[in-house]
Amino acid sequence: MPLPTTEQLPQTGAIDMLAPHVAAQAILDGQMAALEAVGPALPALAHAAETMAAAIRAGNSLIYVAAGSSGLMALADGCELPGTFGIPAAMIQIHMAGGVPTDANMPGDTEDDTQAAEQATRNVKPGDAVIVLSASGSTPYAVAAAKSAKARGGAVIAIANNPAAPLLNLAALPICLQTPPETIAGSTRLGAGTAQKAALNMLSSMMGIRLGHVYQGQMVNVVADNAKLVKRAVGIVTNITGVSEGTAKTALRDTAGNTKQAILVASGCSAQKAQDLLAAHDGQLGRCLQSITSNKDAIV
Repeated sequence: MPLPTTEQLPQTGAIDMLAPHVAAQAILDGQMAALEAVGPALPALAHAAETMAAAIRAGNSLIYVAAGSSGLMALADGCELPGTFGIPAAMIQIHMAGGVPTDANMPGDTEDDTQAAEQATRNVKPGDAVIVLSASGSTPYAVAAAKSAKARGGAVIAIANNPAAPLLNLAALPICLQTPPETIAGSTRLGAGTAQKAALNMLSSMMGIRLGHVYQGQMVNVVADNAKLVKRAVGIVTNITGVSEGTAKTALRDTAGNTKQAILVASGCSAQKAQDLLAAHDGQLGRCLQSITSNKDAIV
């Protein structure tokens, strides 16, 4: 029986026999090929991103589940969402086989713990979006989590790098990233991990766009909780409204740092009216600004 692609010997030959600069080029080529593997999955990624956005709109959860390197990719994506798009941390769960490591110790045997996977997904409910990752698509922890989440009514989004993998067959939304054999056989933190990271970036970014947290290419729902991000929020307000930096800072102060609301305040609304407009237009800043411009809503 042939090995799955993620376990096959590299097409480049024995990389340890190559000169350092040639080996580096081979690794880079492998990364580029991995990114190309994301292209055929674009329709599936767009569909899955809408499912994730629907979960957040309805007040449900995003639940990431994975083991090993895939777990690290999931952790990176999930932890970025509150700061980047203002998604409440309470709406995001991250389950990694063996738990999130606090040092460099990440035992491999935890990926076989199916009971832990079932325990991690015991509170999944209908409407939740459950993103399960596994390079092989057959990791016991990931497969058990997908089965459990599916049984509880969660919308399972599965990402794997081998076609026809068991994990993909379980999912409502399967996403196959068919990466070539790794330049170091079986080291899926390389190409497979790169493709997974790119896919997760796309999923969460498109989700943020669908939720209205991106306007004119800017993060209008950014949580400005450090000096760099406060400066960014000020820049976003000035870029969109054309007001001075001082006016932007005042608007942000009057809205307790809520960038969307600050943009509307800088456009002439009161802080309360800004809140009301965003509630009426499902958080879509563009619609709020259009409403102001067309005088459909009084600016008070």
